[in-house]
Amino acid sequence: MTRKIVDMRSRPAFLHDFYGATPGTNEYEVAKWLNRRVGSKTDEHFTRSVNVEAFVDEIREVGITASVVVGRDTPNLTIANDRILEITAPHPELIGIASVDPQKSDALAELERAVKQLGLLGVNIEPGFGNPPLHADDPALFPIYDACAQLKVPVFLMSGPTIPDLNYARPEAVGRVARAFPQLPIVCYHGFYPYVNEIIGVAFRYDNVHLVPDMYIFLPGSHLYVEAANGFLRDQLLFGSSYPFRAMGQTVEDFLNLGFQEQVLENVLFKNANRLLKLDL
Repeated sequence: MTRKIVDMRSRPAFLHDFYGATPGTNEYEVAKWLNRRVGSKTDEHFTRSVNVEAFVDEIREVGITASVVVGRDTPNLTIANDRILEITAPHPELIGIASVDPQKSDALAELERAVKQLGLLGVNIEPGFGNPPLHADDPALFPIYDACAQLKVPVFLMSGPTIPDLNYARPEAVGRVARAFPQLPIVCYHGFYPYVNEIIGVAFRYDNVHLVPDMYIFLPGSHLYVEAANGFLRDQLLFGSSYPFRAMGQTVEDFLNLGFQEQVLENVLFKNANRLLKLDL
């Protein structure tokens, strides 16, 4: 069966040392380590994506319809939104998501520029990686949420086990944002793992909350994402490989064997992303 698949989180290795661009560096070893931790059979698979052409070739070979390349803007790592556009614009298989550091003075201006001028389809923020770290419902972030709501693009919140302090990954903060901005689509990268029960409870209450557990859907306790998707969460769960930290081909294969009902898979793999990002694929 040929399936349409949107990979909601994928970054080529060449984009930054953090993604394993340079063998022999500490970052390269960390990328290998993380691949092993989340179950990649080959911990150096990402070396293939030495340039955008090789990255796109792999996406095509795996049978992924489109991959979301997300930027990053934290005190320790910035990948410019213009760079995301440069990579994604020439390739119909690639979709660009902007990133802003909400604690920078120009965050709102950059958010608007990324959406209106660059045409990126959403905005990623990482409050728990900030300086100082912030909870998702910190009032300082509300102008970001309001701007995304006004621009009618989703906000992506990244949080998970690699956050410096898990206290800033608490899902109840997402619930308070969803209540304050009921028209704002909120996408939770890494599915706010390990707080699986809690984030599923938030998504049950607020249907503007969407979950992308990506590589963490293969870790202990994550079967609850699948159980929820086979019920009420079928329109709110989305597929992501988290490449380069998990092999994309293996991830598609493993995902199909997690126990999703066949009638749910089309939503989770494709329809939810197509609707959320207004892709018209």
